[in-house]
Amino acid sequence: MTPSAPDTSPALLRNLRYLLFIAGLGGLLYGIDVGIIAGALPYLEATSGLTSNQLSIIVAAVLLGSVISTLFAGALADLMGRKKLMIVSGITFVASIPMIALAHGFGPLVLGRLLQGVSAGLVGVAVPLYLAESLDASNRGKGTGVFQWLLTLGIFAAALIAYGFSFKVHALDVAGDARALFAFKDFAWRSIFWVSILPGLLFVVGAFFVSESPRWLYKKGLVDEARAALLRTRSEAEAELELKEMAEAAPEKTLGEKVKDSLLSRKYVIPFLLACVILACNQATGVNSIIGYNATILIQAGLGDNSAHLGYVIFTLVNFLMTMVAVALVDKKGRKFLLSVGSAGIIASLLVTGFIFRRTEQHRVDVSAAVQSRVDAEQSVKLKFDPAAADQLLSTAGEKGRAIQGAPTTMIVIYSYGDFRASTKVVRSTDTLNEIAITRDSCVPKDKASALAAKLTNPAGDADAARTAPLKVEAALITPVPSAANGWVIAICTFAFIAFFAMGPGVCVWLALSELMPTRIRSNGMSVALLINQAVSTTIAAVFLPTVGKYGYGTMFFLFAGCTVVYFITAFFFLPETKGKTLEEIEAHFVGKK
Repeated sequence: MTPSAPDTSPALLRNLRYLLFIAGLGGLLYGIDVGIIAGALPYLEATSGLTSNQLSIIVAAVLLGSVISTLFAGALADLMGRKKLMIVSGITFVASIPMIALAHGFGPLVLGRLLQGVSAGLVGVAVPLYLAESLDASNRGKGTGVFQWLLTLGIFAAALIAYGFSFKVHALDVAGDARALFAFKDFAWRSIFWVSILPGLLFVVGAFFVSESPRWLYKKGLVDEARAALLRTRSEAEAELELKEMAEAAPEKTLGEKVKDSLLSRKYVIPFLLACVILACNQATGVNSIIGYNATILIQAGLGDNSAHLGYVIFTLVNFLMTMVAVALVDKKGRKFLLSVGSAGIIASLLVTGFIFRRTEQHRVDVSAAVQSRVDAEQSVKLKFDPAAADQLLSTAGEKGRAIQGAPTTMIVIYSYGDFRASTKVVRSTDTLNEIAITRDSCVPKDKASALAAKLTNPAGDADAARTAPLKVEAALITPVPSAANGWVIAICTFAFIAFFAMGPGVCVWLALSELMPTRIRSNGMSVALLINQAVSTTIAAVFLPTVGKYGYGTMFFLFAGCTVVYFITAFFFLPETKGKTLEEIEAHFVGKK
């Protein structure tokens, strides 16, 4: 039976708000984990000397760390409790910041980002699990929405900080002081990470003062402690009713019945599979890559550095504001409705973005033969890509190349040594820092850390053979820079994408993760589902830049749209509505009980 309207006494409301605040700080940390790299990436790319493959791995390292920690998060949540796991996740986040901000070289950056990802994986399981088990049915949607709302605030704050640095970058770029520009960009990306340490410290301190999850306490046989935890945010009658439902949902069974019920029962298999599909599709929309590479995407769409960072700030602001709308609607309209509308809007915005990029990218010119002739017999080479160099290369590409001579262009080189392939950063001919570096060290692993990271994208590569293999230029793509107007059209499409994502999947995915899982498998089931989620996201992030370099942004956006079609079908046809139901009532739905 669904509980009556919750008690609204001042003490209970105060406890509820504190619980939401601490859980929201967990969302803030998760948002910083996901979004901080987007603002820092253009500056890290310009100053680190890393290739796009290495940068892809640095972006993906957070997601890989999430995969690793998610494997154990459910078991840890059951062993130590939700509260203690929240504290551990915050400490891990705080420890990752100096490791990244003080890093010099690929290895330390990857290790720091991996640790940051471990924190994200623990937060992603512990906080939604804690909210689902601690909040009553009337506040559960709102509570999980606050987690996502503060998550988007973290992404917005990271973007705003990066935008502030972009003004000085623009001024130095106009002045043409390459040395000062390089030094400031190096300072900028490190500072972006440093300022994110404060919310981590607040989360660690604040988590010490929340109560433990009542359902975890009940499962451990601590009934009086579970009752006390419920009474912090509920009236005595509401607490007793939920304790009664917990007892009815977990009857005593023989060992054989428990095994059969755990593995074969329809009430576990169907909700578990639904949660896994939704979590996988959520990342297959490309959301983390679109967030992580947003400034880079907008620069390639035609915007300058300062405008691209402004576009990213607006992008994150739209995400933040539309999440507020979703928080207001999720307990009124329901999860199924918001997921269906959100996924449909995502499909439309991705398709439009893909078509606009395809219109520009069809004018790409491959000058690989000309570049190969310049680098033959070289172990490494650095090419200056200014307007004169661009026109000279384009003159070798026939009529198609001559058609875009004299206009601002970008260039990316895809090259290989043996089994290992890399791509350079995309360089604009009008930039102050416009050098393209092709080096063996940036492509072939030269130490254990690099070799381990390379296994993500090239598990069968022979590093020993690649260290003596000749340089092969597979593609050298010159693309006309679109107009600023084109860049803002793409920006508006990404705003539409994130608006629909925030309104539907952004909030509802955490609810689907925590609500669909029955109590007996919730912690471990959430770990497996989130593991699938992070595995999909890690794969996309690891191959994003090399794929875009070879096939273009248009192709990538079309692939994201195709995956989101599966999301829409699942949400519209198969997902049951769970608004206003206790966790025990949702569990009863899958076995046909009333």
